[in-house]
Amino acid sequence: MTKLQGKWIWYELLTGDAAGSKAFYEAVLGWRITLGAMQPMNYGHIVNDDDQATGGLLPLTAEMTANGAHPTWLGYISVDDCDDTVKAIAAQSGKLLMPAFDIPDVGRIAMVADPDGVPFYIMTPKMPEGGGGSTAFDREKVGRCGWNELLAPTQATALDFYTSLFGWTLPEPMDMGDWGKYQFIDDGGGMIGAIMQKPAQAPQGGWRFYFRVPDIDAAVAETKARGGQIFQGPMEVPGGDWVINGLDPQGIAFNLVGARPHAAT
Repeated sequence: MTKLQGKWIWYELLTGDAAGSKAFYEAVLGWRITLGAMQPMNYGHIVNDDDQATGGLLPLTAEMTANGAHPTWLGYISVDDCDDTVKAIAAQSGKLLMPAFDIPDVGRIAMVADPDGVPFYIMTPKMPEGGGGSTAFDREKVGRCGWNELLAPTQATALDFYTSLFGWTLPEPMDMGDWGKYQFIDDGGGMIGAIMQKPAQAPQGGWRFYFRVPDIDAAVAETKARGGQIFQGPMEVPGGDWVINGLDPQGIAFNLVGARPHAAT
């Protein structure tokens, strides 16, 4: 049996303006976003040029908002057994935010939170190979998530929680001086991101997902032209890539990683 525990397999945009989100992200990332027509969720899909999906788009209803949902990006981590993992999360001071349920022909999912209250989904996919054959996370492919980064309100707690649950290992961290240790995480197939202590100036902690673009400067220009904002970057990171942190026109935080092919040398 293929081990699913700990693989990032899906990314979901919760938005109060599905049409606006579609227009923005299609322009900035080159995605094809198909808006769902099936009530009551009208769930859409985020698809790349090779017809492989990166994630989904969930339009928020008034009922969802009244129950605490808000516009954001969330990620799905695959698990061998959704119900067993829910119990393990509770035993480690995590929380169940949405009880586990089945999606026909897709899998069983639950929304949970780590001990600091950071939300994410867990999912046992119906298709066993490689987390359902997902290509949503890929460090090199354009349109995929290339890096998963947690700004942890309590870094030590987060490291204990995620490594014990998902079997992630901790390669040598990068020393960031006053910002502390940037602790890389590895899911057994390579580095998938990092967990760092949330900087005091950051408004809130949580997972940040860096989606890959072919040209970071072009993406910045398109972001601004489409009503988004850049609040950090472009900033060079080890390995030669550049990253930005921004807000889309709906005020949802998003992150990009990519090359800078036209930068002056």
